[in-house]
Amino acid sequence: MQKAGIAPPAVQCNVLRRPASRLCRERSYIIRAPHKSSSVPTLARKLRATDYFTLGWGTMVGVGWLVIMDDWLTRGGALGTVLGFVIGGALLFPIGWVYGKLVIAMPDAGGEIAYTSAVFPRSVSFATGWMMTLAYFIVCPWEAVAVGRIAAYIFPALDSMQLYAVGGRPVFLPRLIVSLSLTALLTYLNYRGVRLSATFQNWTSFGTLALFVIFVLLGVSRGSAQHLAPLFTHSPLISILLVIQIVPYFMTGFESVGKAAEEANPEFRAGTFLTAIWMAILIGILFYASIVATVAFVAPWRSLTSTRFMTAVAFQQALGSRWIVNIILAAALLSLFKCFNGNFVAASRLFFALGRRGMIAPRVGAIHIRNQTPSTAVLCVGSATAICMLLGDAILVPITEVGSVASAIGWAATCAAFLAMTFRASTRKASSNASLAGGAIAVLGLAVAIGLVLMKVVPIVPGHFTISEWIALAIWILLGAAAALMNRTGKESG
Repeated sequence: MQKAGIAPPAVQCNVLRRPASRLCRERSYIIRAPHKSSSVPTLARKLRATDYFTLGWGTMVGVGWLVIMDDWLTRGGALGTVLGFVIGGALLFPIGWVYGKLVIAMPDAGGEIAYTSAVFPRSVSFATGWMMTLAYFIVCPWEAVAVGRIAAYIFPALDSMQLYAVGGRPVFLPRLIVSLSLTALLTYLNYRGVRLSATFQNWTSFGTLALFVIFVLLGVSRGSAQHLAPLFTHSPLISILLVIQIVPYFMTGFESVGKAAEEANPEFRAGTFLTAIWMAILIGILFYASIVATVAFVAPWRSLTSTRFMTAVAFQQALGSRWIVNIILAAALLSLFKCFNGNFVAASRLFFALGRRGMIAPRVGAIHIRNQTPSTAVLCVGSATAICMLLGDAILVPITEVGSVASAIGWAATCAAFLAMTFRASTRKASSNASLAGGAIAVLGLAVAIGLVLMKVVPIVPGHFTISEWIALAIWILLGAAAALMNRTGKESG
């Protein structure tokens, strides 16, 4: 018996079934339409194609291009960083294809949880979902801290009233208030309704793109190819490798499309999920490659790596004016808002899905009767973000590293689930050329994801995890184990 306030599990359609018509794709939505007489609340179905693109791309692109551009260029050099993002981003297309096919077949807020639960034990499904929740959630305090840092650059007075220091970096009260205020705003928007959140996401996403085009064109007109040196900071291969290692973190977001699949408008065409995912990856690659190349082109980047917000400083030097900095900071703030909001949506949906399946406390899977939002999960994500941001600037780089591995683990599990489904289907009937091709793409995606994980956890690989990253990852794993254990204990005592 389904408890009131908890949505029923998603009805799944075989991802490998290839009917002559589009019945399978259409059924995945028809069967989700809530019956008017149903007493069980469901998530609101109000999202359109544009909303899914801005969710995928907006979740992917934050403010790393402003806040830690110096780290990127120090890793790879001008050309090495560009190639790292282009190659690393291109490697994600097969993973994106797998996600697109799975979300069409299983439009479930659980995403990876649903895909893996179809073929793997419950423990694997929980572990995958918990790691992907980390990949999204960890971005939220990152962006919250970044907004305080950007605000302090605009208003230096915010860097006052130091409360304490973490890792040698001070935490200031005014900046903390700014970060907490943004967190409270986004928590409120997502608590009230997905349409409100999606409208916010659309305006901030397209506003970011418009401002980005303006300042890139202005910068290119004043740059010089002489500024690009050095093209690589290490050997070409090592330089590119060091950048590819962080690509999963900065390109995580395209798969967030699936986390909001249950909230699609009834008239939404299922095939558009795949289009939104691939467009998010493509525009993400172009964005990152363009901004890195432009920053290195407009000013001698090597001399700016010790400056705060070297992206803004580089453009200010090139144009000799402060107004270009204002445009860049405006774009950064809009980008921050949309990235924070997109990751908030994805993290809360995954957290909600864990609760709905009884993998953690079932009350986390509750849906607000009037707002039709996963209200409890939203409040949990908002509260946890507020707590984590108390660590201040010290969390920025370690979060990047841990988030990359968490994302890659989820991608690997998803591709493995797709392959398992392909194998099961092939044992029932002869495999078609299409299914063989799909399996090959999934194998490539799995290899890419595993490679991305190994690059960070194998000690002999340059740029591997330090003790800080291992500690952060261990803490999250322990929290997951504790959540699962408490839930099991509660069931047994109940």
